[in-house]
Amino acid sequence: MENDNPSDPPKVLVVVNSRQSGLRRLEPWFRDAGLDLDIRFGGDGLPETLAAFDGLVMLGGGLMPDDYEQAPWLPRERRLAQQAIAGDIPTLGICLGGQLLADVARGEVKRNDGTPERGAVRIRVTDEGALDTVISAFAPEAFLIENHQDRITALPAGAVLLASSSDCTNQAFRLGERVWGLQFHPEVQAEELRNWDDAALAEQGLSLGQLVEAALTHDTDSAGRCAAMASAFAVHVWENQAHRVG
Repeated sequence: MENDNPSDPPKVLVVVNSRQSGLRRLEPWFRDAGLDLDIRFGGDGLPETLAAFDGLVMLGGGLMPDDYEQAPWLPRERRLAQQAIAGDIPTLGICLGGQLLADVARGEVKRNDGTPERGAVRIRVTDEGALDTVISAFAPEAFLIENHQDRITALPAGAVLLASSSDCTNQAFRLGERVWGLQFHPEVQAEELRNWDDAALAEQGLSLGQLVEAALTHDTDSAGRCAAMASAFAVHVWENQAHRVG
């Protein structure tokens, strides 16, 4: 059933692509903004359409957008992403979610490409990003958590580049007016880095202790900016609901 009562909170589908992942600090921010969150792990089944939803959030998961053997729900998630892009439904794709948006829209995503980004990374907002209602929360720059080596190497035609880092150009982009893809993780706070694999990081020449210390330095500023981003995204979801039922 569609959410066609304007007195009801707008409903957002949240796709979890790894059981170890989740909305984390985004969840209370979204709920405080009045959003009704339908959180589903992809492996437990996803809806056929977005007809019942006013927004979409797709999280990370250590996968490529076409890793169908490891994640057999990805074809359906891709169809939902296509619907969101076609309908300009407010959408936030994070890490894998952002890569999936780019891939679906005929951009390019490569596995293990370039320099890995781990921990708090300086993200610089473009001129277009400074005008964007969601990404402007990070202008002119912010230190945000990264944990990836797969990356978007070419944006889809018509996408607007909103933010970059030194080692990864395509950190944030927009398709249409209300579909955003992010490479960084606004949901992750610095303390969570303590749970990362120290030995695996050491093999890459990185120190977990140093990554945690650097992330803690920027965590208060990061949290404020990410909360502002979440609130701005929620405004688009509310506006979409009002448009649909108006």
